[in-house]
Amino acid sequence: MVKFHLIPREEKFFDLFEASTRNMVAVSRELKEMVDTWENIEERVAKITELEHRGDEITHQIMAQLHRTFITPFDREDIALLAHSLDDVTDFIHATADAMLIYKIERPTSRAKELADVIHQAVTEVERVIPQLRGHLELSQILKRCVEINRLENAADRIFRSAVAELFDDSKDAAYIIKWREIYEQMESATDRCEDVADVLEGVALKHA
Repeated sequence: MVKFHLIPREEKFFDLFEASTRNMVAVSRELKEMVDTWENIEERVAKITELEHRGDEITHQIMAQLHRTFITPFDREDIALLAHSLDDVTDFIHATADAMLIYKIERPTSRAKELADVIHQAVTEVERVIPQLRGHLELSQILKRCVEINRLENAADRIFRSAVAELFDDSKDAAYIIKWREIYEQMESATDRCEDVADVLEGVALKHA
């Protein structure tokens, strides 16, 4: 079994990364519940916006901690990249919900529901893997989670391509097509950023193997 240990241990970074992922999961859950039930849209988007602002605050705390910490638990560049990638996931989920509200979407498509479900699965995997940055952990377990995140991103890509193709097959309304294409792109981008998180984690794990 290949294991690694991050030295020195600066618990504050790990605490903040885990807080960021918990917040990210909460945002994705709100989006999934919104498209599944399609009720109280303004209230749900307001909640998602509140959570997105909370995510920004956590990212700012990570960067502030980075600037005042002389010796970091892993490379400074990786800490910054991980913080911003996590924040990007939340931003794209928020952008999705916001677009649905602004464009006055009458009801979500089945593809939007599929993508919301994949997003939630992907961020849940991220939440599970982030704590494994602490202490002695099996490299194989980190890589296993990252492989699953990559699989989910590939699944989102397939759904996105099918969704866009169906837009042009099923509708002649240009405004409808433009609105939904943008929404789908925001959702697919959220899973792309999850893959970015997985790439950073793989790199950190391999450097410290």
